[in-house]
Amino acid sequence: MGLVEEIKRRKTFAIISHPDAGKTTLTEKLLLFGGAIQTAGAVKSNKIKKTATSDFMEIERQRGISVATSVMGFEYKGIKINLLDTPGHKDFAEDTYRTLTAVDSVILVIDGANGVESQTERLIEVCRMRDTPVIVFINKMDRESKDPFDLLDELEAKLNIRVRPLSWPINMGDRFKGVYNIYEKNLNLFSPNKTKISEDIIQFDDLNNPQLDEVIGDDADKLRADIDLIEGVYDPFDVQAYLDGKIAPVFFGSAINNFGVKELLDTFIRIAPQPLGRLTSTRFVKPEEEKFSGFVFKIHANLDPKHRDRIAFLRIVSGKFERNKFYHHVRLNKEMRFSNPTSFMAQDKSVIDEAFPGDVVGLYDAGNFKIGDTLTEGENMFFKGIPSFSPELFKELINKDPLKSKQLEKGIEQLTDEGVAQLFYLQPGNRKIVGTVGDLQFEVIQYRLEHEYKAACSFTPMPYHKACWITSTNPQKLNEFIQRKQQNIGWDKDNNPVFLAPSEWLLNLAKQDYPDVTFHATSDFKTRIV
Repeated sequence: MGLVEEIKRRKTFAIISHPDAGKTTLTEKLLLFGGAIQTAGAVKSNKIKKTATSDFMEIERQRGISVATSVMGFEYKGIKINLLDTPGHKDFAEDTYRTLTAVDSVILVIDGANGVESQTERLIEVCRMRDTPVIVFINKMDRESKDPFDLLDELEAKLNIRVRPLSWPINMGDRFKGVYNIYEKNLNLFSPNKTKISEDIIQFDDLNNPQLDEVIGDDADKLRADIDLIEGVYDPFDVQAYLDGKIAPVFFGSAINNFGVKELLDTFIRIAPQPLGRLTSTRFVKPEEEKFSGFVFKIHANLDPKHRDRIAFLRIVSGKFERNKFYHHVRLNKEMRFSNPTSFMAQDKSVIDEAFPGDVVGLYDAGNFKIGDTLTEGENMFFKGIPSFSPELFKELINKDPLKSKQLEKGIEQLTDEGVAQLFYLQPGNRKIVGTVGDLQFEVIQYRLEHEYKAACSFTPMPYHKACWITSTNPQKLNEFIQRKQQNIGWDKDNNPVFLAPSEWLLNLAKQDYPDVTFHATSDFKTRIV
């Protein structure tokens, strides 16, 4: 199969949601349909706590949340699907943001009872910045939920995106009878089944068919009225408008009962975009180009706790990636080859010989990679739009065991390389300031330092409001600012100066007093000399 054919049969997407909307459950059910797992939530023994396939970090199992992005690949009806399950917790929004740079579309999961929640709005803002195509799955229809039409109105009002239902629920909660597939014109009858695939589907080309009344009783007339209203109020579904990020198709179902998921998946493989190109510092790269290129969007240390491995997740943008072939690491300006590139099924890894645009490949890393790094076949360019954000919380890392200083140093370096937090150094004394978006990240870092690196630590809050990278076209003015604000100047891991502003007022004052200095809220400013 040639390069173009391989590209056409690939779909790479992320699942995003507010915490507890059912994102990880939906992920598992998609894997069930793809044959990647045989039984959802299978428990080998009563002593083993049931955990989702994609939640592989011990702290995720304990807290019941996803704090790391999992990468899973599976085949469905001849399509190679690359699924990225993102952290749902708001404290890990930055990791989700970077993951969205590596996908071509998203599925947004909404809790039918809660509707659009705050984290949902933030995530969709990121998608809209990139015009990323979005499919909405309204989950938990087997419970009491908001009225479906109210949910559609809420989606349009809060997410600023047009919607178009492609399936429709027949009642909800205890009265939930199934889902009518508007796109395929068939009815899927509900029967609670948490582990297997439902096959109870009846074709209805005409909703006026009397058999509909026999199958769903009194709900038949309401279904007919609802579908008439949908066809009258909403424009016909336009695939191109979806691909342009202008309209979001909506599906209803119950992920935990494996219901409504097939309608979602079948439509997804039909309409979702194939792998797309990406903008670089020099030009736009198309996926069908013969020469390989790709970028690192995530790094994860200790994916396997038994081995101190560190894996860089690489999204392939163009050409074919081949095992043991030399590629150019642009930032380091050196050639590298990879003898054990891997594909993923959550924590299960398998060595691959080749991969194509849209695929996510794991590269074993001895410390050569940082988030945003680019690999090519020689061309000097960087893929754009993978920044680090200014943290909102700051704490000093305190070593509780001086005999484990090396372990602590290595651990915090590796964990901040993953992008869960940012590390700044204060001089004199090389004090380590960790900056995060939320408190949970400190808990995760402390847990992982202790359990993966055997380094005990604590955190002391620091009185900073914001971290801003500082640059200037006038080196003299920049040095003057650094000298004046010495006690609030930190240095990031690339030795770039950062102003740790104590308050918003002092930050604004600094901007007024030093107009020649530019204050950057993200690290995207870094001009990388190639």
